[in-house]
Amino acid sequence: MRSSVRATYGQRVREWPLLARADELELWRRGVAGVVRGWGASPSAVELVRLGVTELLSNVLRHVDDHACCLVLSALGDAIVVHVLDRSAVLPEVGETPDWDAQSGRGLWMLREMADGFGSEPLDGTTYKKVVWFRCNLVGR
Repeated sequence: MRSSVRATYGQRVREWPLLARADELELWRRGVAGVVRGWGASPSAVELVRLGVTELLSNVLRHVDDHACCLVLSALGDAIVVHVLDRSAVLPEVGETPDWDAQSGRGLWMLREMADGFGSEPLDGTTYKKVVWFRCNLVGR
């Protein structure tokens, strides 16, 4: 798990361009857990980051034809922000209450409800077309 590292004005950032693969999800879960633990994250924050990374990378696998993406973790002050950038311009739709019998739609809803912030935005870049992100408190809830 090689990453590039940036530090700007006290902000800690880790960035991994990757090819999302189902057989590597646990690798990414463990890797991000180690990084955020090193930043002083509480056990509940670590678990939320693990869950969120799994959900965002799984959505790249399910909904994006090109599985090349970029996972970015950043910490500033008491917050951790996780971003996944991908090559689809289609923004995810997260409704108010999911259909619990549906095959999809529950994961992002659950992540949005558990996180301290959640969103998606189009990107103007030529490599990545959108970013989906969530934020959580470093010390958990």
